[in-house]
Amino acid sequence: MFEENDWQGKIAIVTGGSAGIGKATALALAERGANVVITGRNQARLDAIVGANDRIAAVQAGSSDPASAARIVKAALSRWGRLDLVVNNAGAGKPLPIDAYDAETLTEINAVNIMAPSLLVKEAVPALRETRGAIVNITTAVSARAAPMLAHYAATKAALEHLTRSWAVELAADGIRVNAVAPGPVKSNALTGMMGLTPEMAASVEQQEAAQIPLGRRGETNDIAPWILHLGGSANAWVTGQIVTVDGGWSQRG
Repeated sequence: MFEENDWQGKIAIVTGGSAGIGKATALALAERGANVVITGRNQARLDAIVGANDRIAAVQAGSSDPASAARIVKAALSRWGRLDLVVNNAGAGKPLPIDAYDAETLTEINAVNIMAPSLLVKEAVPALRETRGAIVNITTAVSARAAPMLAHYAATKAALEHLTRSWAVELAADGIRVNAVAPGPVKSNALTGMMGLTPEMAASVEQQEAAQIPLGRRGETNDIAPWILHLGGSANAWVTGQIVTVDGGWSQRG
């Protein structure tokens, strides 16, 4: 799917890189010779990944903090002097019926899923111009269908898909490619972490989703990471503005 030596000496940023898809992506990049800056809120998780791989550095940052974008890009450039890939993986969402809407929660979802990727792209573009690098946004297959109780999560990720297409056209003259991966249900800590479900509720949701997936199982993070590397790699030089859904057929169910 991609050249194994495509990442030697390349520099990447992966937001939300301390767990789940972000962690799998950071490790896959490092294993192939890239140096990676990951972000996350949990310092212990960040330290564990950095301690296990000397190609990975960490910036403790909440994506909803507008000041974090400049810090993240500065960390990559000050340590390694260049930037080849930005993976906007961090996300926010929770089950939220209409009668439970509140301004603080909706502001947080919008800040993490729309504002944070936008500001990180703004800060990263000058460095990406120099390397003719790439941006890969992580959206969701949930956006392809109605999403009761997850409407704002899905809507903000759909907005990120629109930003993906728009940035792809706006940055094409600079040689910067912008694509997105839209995962389906993936085994990770997202349900009990980001979504705030109890372990019992999460187990029930996982069972229901697995039954809905035509290929018969929930995804693994390593089902998603190769597509991120594929879209972000220089070997894939003529694809931009695309949303690749990787969901075992989940979004095609009747």
